[in-house]
Amino acid sequence: MPQVKRKNRRRAVILKKVLNMKKLAIHGAYIIKTPDDVVRDAYVLVENGLVTGISNEKPEGNFEHIGGAHDIVMPGLINTHGHAPMSLLRGVADDLKLEDWLFNHIFPLEAKFADADFAYLGTMLSCLEMIQTGTTSFVDGYFFADMVGKAAGVAGMRAWLGEGLVKFPTKFIKDPAKAFDILEEYVLRWKGNPLIRPTIFAHSVYACEPGQLQRLQELIIKNDILMQIHVSETETEVDNCRKEFGVSPVGLLAKLGCLSDRMIAAHCVAVDDNDIEMLAKAKVSVTHCPRSNKKLASGIAPVDKMEKAGINVSIGTDGCASNNNLDMFQEIATAAKLHKVDSLDPTVLGAADVLKMATINAARALRFKGGGRIGKGGPADIIVLNGNASNLVPVYNPVSHTVYAAHGLNVKHSIIAGRVVMKDYKCLTIDEDALIAECRKVSEKIARYKKH
Repeated sequence: MPQVKRKNRRRAVILKKVLNMKKLAIHGAYIIKTPDDVVRDAYVLVENGLVTGISNEKPEGNFEHIGGAHDIVMPGLINTHGHAPMSLLRGVADDLKLEDWLFNHIFPLEAKFADADFAYLGTMLSCLEMIQTGTTSFVDGYFFADMVGKAAGVAGMRAWLGEGLVKFPTKFIKDPAKAFDILEEYVLRWKGNPLIRPTIFAHSVYACEPGQLQRLQELIIKNDILMQIHVSETETEVDNCRKEFGVSPVGLLAKLGCLSDRMIAAHCVAVDDNDIEMLAKAKVSVTHCPRSNKKLASGIAPVDKMEKAGINVSIGTDGCASNNNLDMFQEIATAAKLHKVDSLDPTVLGAADVLKMATINAARALRFKGGGRIGKGGPADIIVLNGNASNLVPVYNPVSHTVYAAHGLNVKHSIIAGRVVMKDYKCLTIDEDALIAECRKVSEKIARYKKH
């Protein structure tokens, strides 16, 4: 990708300026500290990557001022499930059942194209989209996680990245017998990074051997890291698991000793009361991906039941090949409305509840201290919504607006770890034109391959 590399030298200068930024004053008509705590007409003060306070008076001194008198200032959204490189497969196979989509289209295309350059370029594209639509942190599971991490680092995003574990050979782990040595080396390379946290992504109970999942627990506990896994995404998955092992996927994970507070279980659509009880008892965090589940007709996860059982539920977009975008504002709006119509109860999952899922609950799942909120001493991961946007006027309830009125393109500024990574709608860390040109080259190759 020579064009991207050449232009990144110029971008490196810009990024250095961003990294050197010391003090920010972020002004808003509404500061959503948490969905239950909103401050009117104030400034969020930021220094050295942290929130130092909230002031009702315009601060004096050497501050860079962003935001405005009508804007909504809020915590950056946290996407707790995705596959960033798959942005290069956006729209490649639509209107299919999950099993057909995955085994007959996605896996074969990944076997052909998913290499290190694919992972880097696809992640850069996803990071650009996430920054532009209000996501400041994301959880990702794929292959070539080093390249995913490299791209996220260039973009300036905060990320929890999982190297993929499956039972069959991949381009990254050609010999599954060597998987655990490779996985541990990956974890050790990234431990201690201030923005990129290593995790392990065990694809699913059907794509991993039970022995692999058991051994994975040892690695996770030894290194005190998180585990990502797809769980009970469809009734077919559950039926197949019961036929092979006599229990549901949740039951199998419990039997193998894998359920714990280190697990982030994606989807959990086809779970029954017994599964929910096991997930709650083990303090597993669940990621709800409503739009992907709708598009693949997987079903509707029983989020209300899970929350009432005490399960920590957050929200993810899933990958662009099954969604097909990464706009978390669309995701939270869908979550709020979907469960109302499913239950025929408009009081289920109110705006504040759903916004917590994309902020506070997500931070809890990730053990991200101070994350998902705007508070003194906490990380300065903050976004600013344009209060003059026609779809955000008038404002009676800013929290309601974030769920029912806003969309990602209302985000005009994005700050991650105190660094302005997007200002006035322009991403400062990625050369958008060069990146899109490279992505189009890859898509042309994939289109030619599919045609033949």
